[in-house]
Amino acid sequence: MAEHSESAGSAVESMIEKISEKIHANDSSSSDSDDDKSVSPSSVKAKIYRIFGREKPVHKVLGGGKPADVFLWRNKKISASVLGGATAIWVFFELLEYHLLTLVCHVLILTLAMLFLWSNAHTFINKTPPRIPEVHLPEEPFLQVAAALRIEINRGFVVLHDIVTGRDLKKFLIVIAGFWVLSIVGSCCNFLTLFYISFVLLHTLPVLYEKYEDKVDPFAEKAMIEIKKQYAVFDAKVLSKIPKGSLKGKLA
Repeated sequence: MAEHSESAGSAVESMIEKISEKIHANDSSSSDSDDDKSVSPSSVKAKIYRIFGREKPVHKVLGGGKPADVFLWRNKKISASVLGGATAIWVFFELLEYHLLTLVCHVLILTLAMLFLWSNAHTFINKTPPRIPEVHLPEEPFLQVAAALRIEINRGFVVLHDIVTGRDLKKFLIVIAGFWVLSIVGSCCNFLTLFYISFVLLHTLPVLYEKYEDKVDPFAEKAMIEIKKQYAVFDAKVLSKIPKGSLKGKLA
């Protein structure tokens, strides 16, 4: 009887060990599958092409502040009012041929006349005089803007220096093509119209891209592949045959 009880106990223990091994195997397989699931989305995201090598959302690329909210129409009233104001300015100066100095003078004349009459006639019409606040422009925002402009201008000078010294032929061709396109656009419209078109595009293209980026990015990827192929052909047939060494010796 004792031997029978011992054999039964050993059988129960072996069954318990087998069940525990199966449970551990299932846990390890489930953890492996969870790890695969956790890794796969990041690997898929890493393979997705974004235009201009963008890694951040469009809102962060545009600065992430109030200007980005305006450009991406986060507040439709503010964005519509800004775009409407730019359109009104363009209509005044371009279609109605109103001059900037004339408009500023007329607005100042009207404003000063109204405030002057209100300040002197409040005793006759039994109303309180207007409270005109004193305006003082702070120094810090202007210094910050000047510092930011200085940094960007210095970067532009560095790029121009690299182009002029012949270090980057690709940048040279891109800048020449950009100036050529601007010269064509400038011959078709004046600076104000060009500025207004750029302003309208800045208020429409980012929000459209944010909405349809999953469709635009694959198309942009195909276009970039084709451009690289054409550039490789152009480099092999034309750029590689330019004697760079002799030019560098002459410049030195």
